[in-house]
Amino acid sequence: MLNKARYRRLSGIVPLIVFAAILCGEVSSRADTLPQPPCGSATFPPYPDLENSPAVRAWDRAESGRDWVPPTCTGWADSGFTTLVVTAARFRHASGAEGLLRRIGAISGLAGIRYWSISHKRWQPLILSAYALSEAAGDRRREDFSPGEMAEGRSLYFQQEDNLSGKAMYRMRIREASPERLVFETENIGVMRYVLMPIFPPGGIQTITFLDRESQDVWRYYSIMRTSRNASLLTVGNEASSINRAVAYYRHLAGIPTDREPPAAP
Repeated sequence: MLNKARYRRLSGIVPLIVFAAILCGEVSSRADTLPQPPCGSATFPPYPDLENSPAVRAWDRAESGRDWVPPTCTGWADSGFTTLVVTAARFRHASGAEGLLRRIGAISGLAGIRYWSISHKRWQPLILSAYALSEAAGDRRREDFSPGEMAEGRSLYFQQEDNLSGKAMYRMRIREASPERLVFETENIGVMRYVLMPIFPPGGIQTITFLDRESQDVWRYYSIMRTSRNASLLTVGNEASSINRAVAYYRHLAGIPTDREPPAAP
């Protein structure tokens, strides 16, 4: 059984009401409306303007967590969640879709991403190490993925070590890749453990990200992250931490310092 200190480190021990206005964005948690990604209808939450990005919303397992049916365009077959976090934003990017693919494929660049730790009340590394893999099995490291490799329909593999759950292998699927739209998803492909205890089954952490060109140098960003309803109870109650992690990934992709003040969920 985890001791009290370790449990706090994993769960965050924060009430859901902690979410407040953040720099260039909004954080809230309500069950009245569930996520709607950009799949032919109005998005929810809606995209904020450039000056007020990102907007972040979180739901926990008490808020339709068992019955939620993912929108068809996510491709997720299983229903429900333990934690669900959506990040919507607009950001400037001048290098087009190829430049974004290069950043997405630069797996080694994930190392050193920083986020605000709720339990420690400070900025600290989120990803300790990360590298691309040649295949799904084994540990054959390779160079980062090039834009040319990130073709629509491809599955790519990488390993990363985060500051809580340690090393895990992930699959990245390129769902769409065009000059105007990029869609990619990631999920863990093995059991994830904390202090030898399983906390997430395979596919227990899933993220899908939609990137749509709005103008020559402005892109819209919409990302859904969920932990499965089969996740360990030890992961319940960490919505604020999940928000800070989601914002760190957004900032990294958008080219914003990941430890810019203020934190999303202090």
